[in-house]
Amino acid sequence: MSAREMRLFETAHTLAEMARIAGGTFRMGSDCHYPEEAPAHKVRVNGFWIDRYAVTNDDFLRFVEDTGHVTVAERAAKSEDYPDAKPELLVPSSVMFEKADGPVDLRNPYNWWTYVAGADWRHPRGPKSSLQGLWDHPVVHVAYEDAEAYASWAGKSLPTEAEWEFAARGGLDGAEYSWGEDMMPGGKSMTNNWQGEFPWQNLLEDGYEWTAPVGSFPPNGYGLYEMTGNVWEWTSDWYQDHGKIQKACCTLENPRGGAPESSHDPRTPAVRIPRKVMKGGSYLCAPNYCRRYRPAARMAQPIDTSTCHLGFRCVSHAPARS
Repeated sequence: MSAREMRLFETAHTLAEMARIAGGTFRMGSDCHYPEEAPAHKVRVNGFWIDRYAVTNDDFLRFVEDTGHVTVAERAAKSEDYPDAKPELLVPSSVMFEKADGPVDLRNPYNWWTYVAGADWRHPRGPKSSLQGLWDHPVVHVAYEDAEAYASWAGKSLPTEAEWEFAARGGLDGAEYSWGEDMMPGGKSMTNNWQGEFPWQNLLEDGYEWTAPVGSFPPNGYGLYEMTGNVWEWTSDWYQDHGKIQKACCTLENPRGGAPESSHDPRTPAVRIPRKVMKGGSYLCAPNYCRRYRPAARMAQPIDTSTCHLGFRCVSHAPARS
């Protein structure tokens, strides 16, 4: 097989594991929930392919074995980049969820988030954990550059926020969830999220306390699995609130706005680390806190930070092949 034939074969094989999303116009965002989702506005996207599943630990392992990539969480941070950081935070580490013993002040995320030395994609639940039994779970503890490096290696890219949301809606323009208007139609869990009182009481009605294997819940109308819940997913867009985006853009084809220097989270204006948009919510989103297991949901995520509930999937703009 020639090099050209091999590339065509690899492309066709990759696209077979993806869903083709025809372009169209949809109502992006929401006026009914968190302020960063508003205002809802019309956006047009061109056609693209998107992974049916989030990138798994097995997928990421093949990438690492082929490239030797070392993730951000596996490297020590440089003190000159973080002059005010405590020395113990500069070691290889990642952000981990720590379940509370009882009700806590939900205004303070440090009541359940902590940096853990030795937590990384190989040790997703802390330094003493492993990937045994988790090969078909979404990879986590990946910072933005890790996700971008994987996408480049796979001959793909990360989705824009508009592409991601259009795909997540599964053809149900304006619906509350990826599957319709009811959170649990017929009492059935449609995604992996937190049931009970976050961050101390998880009733596990969906069967999972941490991540679930990809494909555990029904697909949306486009055949995509776990677009909401399970893990948040990186997008390629710099974070900016929708109101500013609307003022900055003059066409439906250009729904994005902002730049790295203006992508900070308005809730923490003193932290100037550039942030990308992450979408979809995770297994830690609960009815009493972070109701973000919806296509419209969005949050600002620092590009240098990895967590135990954030992964990604890829898109391709390659032409369809028979």
